[in-house]
Formats: sequence, C-alpha cells, structure tokens
Amino acid sequence: MADQAGPGTELEQDFDVLVLGAGSGGYACALRAAQLGMRVGLVEKDKVGGTCLHVGCIPTKALLHAAEVADAARESEQFGVHATLDGIDMDGVNGYKDAVVDRLHTGLSGLLKGRGVTTITGSGRLTSPRTVEVDGTTYTATHVVLASGSYAKTLPGLDLDGRVVSSTEALRLTEVPRSVVVLGGGVIGVEFASVWRSFGAEVTVLEALPRLVAAEDEACSKALERAFRKRGITLRTGTAFESVETTDDGVRVHVAGGDVLEADLLLVAVGRGPATDGLGYDDQGVAMERGFVLADERGRTNLDGVHAVGDIVPGLQLAHRGFAQGVLVAEDIAGLDPTPLDEALIPRVTYSDPEVASVGLTEAQAREAHGDAVETLTYDLGGNGKSQILKTQGFVKLVRRTDGPVLGVHMVGSRVGELIGEAQLITGWDAWPEDVAPLVHAHPTQNEALGEAHLALAGKPLHAHS
Repeated sequence: MADQAGPGTELEQDFDVLVLGAGSGGYACALRAAQLGMRVGLVEKDKVGGTCLHVGCIPTKALLHAAEVADAARESEQFGVHATLDGIDMDGVNGYKDAVVDRLHTGLSGLLKGRGVTTITGSGRLTSPRTVEVDGTTYTATHVVLASGSYAKTLPGLDLDGRVVSSTEALRLTEVPRSVVVLGGGVIGVEFASVWRSFGAEVTVLEALPRLVAAEDEACSKALERAFRKRGITLRTGTAFESVETTDDGVRVHVAGGDVLEADLLLVAVGRGPATDGLGYDDQGVAMERGFVLADERGRTNLDGVHAVGDIVPGLQLAHRGFAQGVLVAEDIAGLDPTPLDEALIPRVTYSDPEVASVGLTEAQAREAHGDAVETLTYDLGGNGKSQILKTQGFVKLVRRTDGPVLGVHMVGSRVGELIGEAQLITGWDAWPEDVAPLVHAHPTQNEALGEAHLALAGKPLHAHS
C-alpha cells in the first residue's frame, strides 16, 4: 500500500477510517486509528498539519518568541546587561519561523508514513456517508471523519487587498508596518498586537465588545488592558467598526462616532469560521448549524458512520481540543468506550505579553451556576520570587464553590501558560484548596504561585497579603 499519493496514483481505495482534513483533529484521529490496527486514509488538499501548524498556533508563537527576544534586547539594561536593538529583520524572523514549521511538518509527515497512514493529496468532498471523492477518484470507508478545519473570517464589504489583511497574510509580511489597526480584541488580535508593538509598530486595537479577550474572566481582561496601555498600545474597546478605505500609503478606518483611524495596515481578526462550504456535508444530509457540523459528545453526527472533530464542531476552536477529539473518535470507532471531553476543562492560553491562561469557570459563570455560594482569591505575582526575577506582573485567581472544589483558575503574567497543566489537574479532579495546599512546589518557580494561592484559599496565607 502506498503511503502518499496524488491524483492518478495507484493506492488503496477502501479504508476502515477515512479522515477528511489533516489538521490537529484529523491527523490525531488518523494516527490513533492506525495505532489501533485500522486501515486509515487521510485526505488533505494542502499540507498535513493544517491551520495550527502552518498558519496558526506554531508560526504565531514563533513570532511571539522573536518579539520576546526583541523586548529583552530593548530592556536589557534593567538586568545590568548592555545590549541594543538595532532593528527587526523580517526576512530573518520569517526564516526562523518557517524553519520551525518545516521541521514539525517533516516530523509529522514521517510519523504518518511510519504508522501506515495513507495520505491522499487533493480536495476531498463527501459524496455519501461511506465515500469521499478526491479530485475525481472515489475512496470508500466504513467510517468517515470530517475534520476540514476553519478559515479566517472577515466582515461584509472588507476585501483583503494587501493593506487589509487576515492573520494568514500577516504571517507573511516582509517588513514591520509603522502603524497597524487591529480589528478584533480576541486571542488572535491581541497576539498580533503584542508582536507588532514589540517589533516597534504603533498599534491600535479596535473591539466592539466592552473588553479585550471577552471570553476570559473579567479580571484577566482588565489586567491585560492595563499592561497593553503601559506598553503604548492604544485600545478602543466598545467601539464598532464601520468601514475602511485604502489610500496610497495605508488605510483610513472609520469607526462609530465619526472617528477616523489612519494606519499602514488593517488586520482583520474577527475570529475563524468553519470550513464546510462546498464539501458535500449538507448535500448528504449532515446536520449543520451556521456552517458548523453538529455532533454529540463522542463526535458522532446524525449520519451513521460519519463523525466530526475540530473547528467545524461548535465550541472552542483550539488545536488541543481538536487533537483530543480526534483521539476520542478513533477510540470510539474501535469500541474502546472512551470518556467524552468536558469542554469546561479545556485549558485556554493567549500568548501575548503578558500571557493569559485559564481553565474552568470564570467568576461570572460560577456565580451564574452557584449563586452566592462562590469564593474567589487573587494571589498577586508580586509575592512570587521567579516572577520578580522575570520582572512580570500579574496574578493567579482561584474560583471555588464555597466549602467545595476549585471551579476555575485564571492567570495573567509572563509564561503563565506553562502553569496551566497543573491548573487543569486541579479543576479536572475537583480538588479542594485543602487538597492542593500540602503539595510541595519547587522554589523558585512561578508554579509556587499556584501553591501559594491554594494555601491562602485554604485559610493559610503566607506570602499573600490579606
């Protein structure tokens, strides 16, 4: 059996599992199904790895690390190190970013081949609950997994013309813009705003909702906004976009109230939509809503033998969610009866400077569910030695049910995304503060902040100020 093929190439055409889309959810499903002994086909029109690897998580985080290096050079004197930032070489930055992506892509391609997954290169379309057509060739399977991913959304009347760009085009810029308006204050918008500010651009974030990263706990939004303003990023929250006109040297962005914002570039970061148009899903009777594929907690659609994972399924559009769903669906097909995902316990990280990381319920969600039987505690990173070494500000906020378990953990500060694993265990295992307080955390680490916060909430505050 061939491991990879394009149109016209001889290869296996009948599979136990055929996955349409090789992003995080799709390739995870393919790998796990192959590991469980199934014959697996994986259809991808571009490169395996999908949005996350090629135009999402990985390249944006590479840019954010380059931005961190730029800030370290610019601010080195506060550490007693004399260094200068002579400029940003975008060719060099892009070379570094692309090399990271290429290495991961090569590794993933080799892994799929080594596991015996047949990769079918081309545009796939669902033609029945058991068949997928790829550029004129029909492949059959006992189970079909829909994993076609997402695309960068825009707004009606907004044309991407080089001055108006999506996150995909923003990753390919060959020079740093002098000024940028970022339309959208969600995760994608604030991450690019953070990068460009570190690279020296004047940045304005335009958000119609009252606060940045509005899905996060309100305290996190306020802390991020304070940090962004301190960095010189202009915030226009609660302000609706009206229109944009392209000029010879930039854009003029018209907003509610009559104001006009001028910049070199407008980044449209208003979220991502499900990539399902024209793929035959609705033609075959797959239950859908607003372009999303409706699936149950085990990834099963309304059609027997047809499953769905990742960004096309309503919920958090996160690579690690799709990955976990892919594994779950493969195991469900194999009859292993896996435990469904608890969507509330999927960790979230915004990799701006400072980072925002959270898992579980926000304070508002907890109070909606439990009324007044909710307690919160905020531990300031000012009491954490490693945070002081890093010169970062922020906090760990715990939300618990009164005389009950921790329901949510919310953090702001440099590198707090690295703490989310323990926070997920705490919320996922319904731990009480008293359960976590005795655990010994290495010193000096930021991880201690989680321990100190739980000590305080358990009634034993040490470094926490009352």
